[in-house]
Amino acid sequence: MTQQHDSQSPDFHETDGPDAASVEQQLADQVERLTGELEQLRAQVLLERADLENQRKRLAREVESARRFANERLLAALVPVFDALEAGLANASDTDPLRSGVELTLRELTKATESNGLATLAPAPGDVFNPEHHQAMSIVEVPGVAPGAVAQVFQKGYLLNERLLRPAMVVVAKAD
Repeated sequence: MTQQHDSQSPDFHETDGPDAASVEQQLADQVERLTGELEQLRAQVLLERADLENQRKRLAREVESARRFANERLLAALVPVFDALEAGLANASDTDPLRSGVELTLRELTKATESNGLATLAPAPGDVFNPEHHQAMSIVEVPGVAPGAVAQVFQKGYLLNERLLRPAMVVVAKAD
């Protein structure tokens, strides 16, 4: 047997009364709160994705930098070898039988190091002094050389993949 409810029954609740408006307001507040939480979570996910992407890019840059400069210590250790070979050539006579061997050794060493990113920094007299690539050893008056220009080169400098490995040591001309 089915029980029917009528308006006189104590179990019957009207949906249009003050309780229904209160429930509706509570539900609307809950929906608004949940929508706000959902937006916060979406924003948090976007921030975390951006952070992960930034970390991935930073790691890729670090790996590339490590690859480009992995030989830095070895190449820096070879720089004095260049100096010694060039000094030997400067002091050897054209008839010295060892000269051609030293020239060949220097050529091969230069080729091997250039293929690994080493570049010579050899300013010529008259070039503008660049404090990022040159180290001024002294300043002298030199007729015919513009003030602030390289007057003499004591020692070549070197770059490794465009990063300074050793500055060129130079004398700079001063104003007369």
